[in-house]
Formats: sequence, structure tokens, C-alpha cells
Amino acid sequence: MIRQRAPAGHRAVDVSELPDNAFGHQGLVWWGTIGFMVIEGSMFVMVLITYFYLRLRVNEWPPSLRDPDLFYGTLNIIVLFVSAMPNHLAKIAAEKYSLARVQFWLVICVLFGVALLVIRAFEFTALNARWDDNAYGSMVWCLMVLHTIHLATDVGDTAVLTVLMFTGPISVRRFIDVSENGLYWYFIVLWWIPIYLTVYFAPRWL
Repeated sequence: MIRQRAPAGHRAVDVSELPDNAFGHQGLVWWGTIGFMVIEGSMFVMVLITYFYLRLRVNEWPPSLRDPDLFYGTLNIIVLFVSAMPNHLAKIAAEKYSLARVQFWLVICVLFGVALLVIRAFEFTALNARWDDNAYGSMVWCLMVLHTIHLATDVGDTAVLTVLMFTGPISVRRFIDVSENGLYWYFIVLWWIPIYLTVYFAPRWL
């Protein structure tokens, strides 16, 4: 590799020895993940604002419908919180380049993800509203579908990462991918809290 000298009077820093990838805010993948979460979070905020705007326009909420049943939604939030632990352990293992532990915890994360998607399917049957019943039903289904899409997408991403971590090639970039995937799972877990409260308790409290 040919290195050119800086012109006289100009300072130059040789960065050729710096790593191509890095964990956390020092890496581009982290910033891309954060940017994606900001964009997606803004979308959730807009839907929630629309939900409460519509609530202010009517006297009865939900209009002519029963409140959603609590069992499956509550089960989902419990399992989702528990799933944060293996996700966190996979993230830590990735940042320590511990392949065996990454493989183990990723498998556990995938199993949790599949279980959550099954529970979510039952949740839709317990909403006591169709998406086309009225504005309330449309907004509830919109919130649920949006979160489900994010949930299913990350489960799929985790499954792909799991396969790659077993089949190789194993590189530093793969461990970074696992770490940033763990960061995105925190986003999914935390956003379910306001959505859960809105879908299941706003009809009871407001």
C-alpha cells in the first residue's frame, strides 16, 4: 500500500491501523440501528396520538364493543420481559466474542420469539373487535399489527443470525450484528409497554 505524505504545513493522522468494525456508538451499524429505532418509534407515536385523538371525539370507548380480554396480552408482556434476559446474555456474549454462548443464547431467543408470535396470534382473537368495526377497532388493530411486524421481523433476523453463527464464516462483523440485534430487541420490548397499556387499559380507564 502506498502512503502519501501530507503537504508541508499540514498535519495528518494515519488511521490505517484502526479496526474496520466496532461495537456500540463507535460503529456505523449502531448508528444505523439507532436511526431506524427513531424512525419506527416516531411512527408508533403518531399512531398513539391518532388513537387518543379519536378517543376524544366520542363519548363511549370502545364504541358498542366489549373491552379486550386481558389474559393473552398480559401473558405476552410477561414472556416479552423474560425474553429480554437471554437477549441481553447473547449481546454480552457477542461483545466478548464467546461463540458457544452466543450460539446457545441465540437459540433460546429464537424459541422465545416463536412463543411470542404464537401468543400474539391468540391476542388478536381476544381483542373483541374487528379491524373494520369502527375507528376504535381500526386503531387497535393498527397498533397490534405494527408491533407484530416488528416482532416477527426481529425474530426472523435472530433466526438468520443463529444459522450464520452455526454455519459460518465467523467474523467480527457477525458478533457486532448479534450485539446490535440485541439492542433492537430492547426497542421491541420497551415499546410494547405503552402499546399494551393503550390497547388493554385505555378502554377501561378513559
